[in-house]
Amino acid sequence: MSKLWDDLKDNMKEWGNAAVEKAEEVSKVAVAKTEELTKISKIKLDIHQLQRDSRREKEALGKLVYEQAKDDNMVNFTGNSEFFIHVEKISIISKDISEKKNEINRIKAEYNIQDTDLSDTIEDESVADEEIIPSELETPEGSEEQSE
Repeated sequence: MSKLWDDLKDNMKEWGNAAVEKAEEVSKVAVAKTEELTKISKIKLDIHQLQRDSRREKEALGKLVYEQAKDDNMVNFTGNSEFFIHVEKISIISKDISEKKNEINRIKAEYNIQDTDLSDTIEDESVADEEIIPSELETPEGSEEQSE
C-alpha cells in the first residue's frame, strides 16, 4: 500500500511540475503579446493624431483656396508658396500614416497577432479624410437667393 502511495505522490509531483512549467510558458507568451498589443495601441494613437493633423492642414488649405478664389478671384496656384507648403505637409503626414500602418502590420505578423485580438481603432483613411460640409455654410449669393 505504501508503494502505491509513494508512486501516487511521485506522479502528483511530476504533474504539478509540468503544470507549473506550462503555466510559466503561457504567462510568458501572454506578457509578450500584451507588450506588443501595447505597442500597437501607441502606434494607433500616433496615427489618430496624424489624421487630425492632416484634417487641420486640409482645412487650412481649403481656407486659403477659398480666400484666394473669393477675394482675389485667383484659382491658379502656380508659384503660390503657401499653397504648396500645405500640400507638402499633407503629403508628409499621409506618408507617416502609411509607415505607421505598415509598422502595425509588421508587429502583427511577427508576433502572430490576429485582428480579433485588437479592437480596431484606426479609422479607414478614406473615412478619416472625408470632409463634412455643414449645410449652414452657403455662399452669400446663395443666402440672398433663398431669402428673395
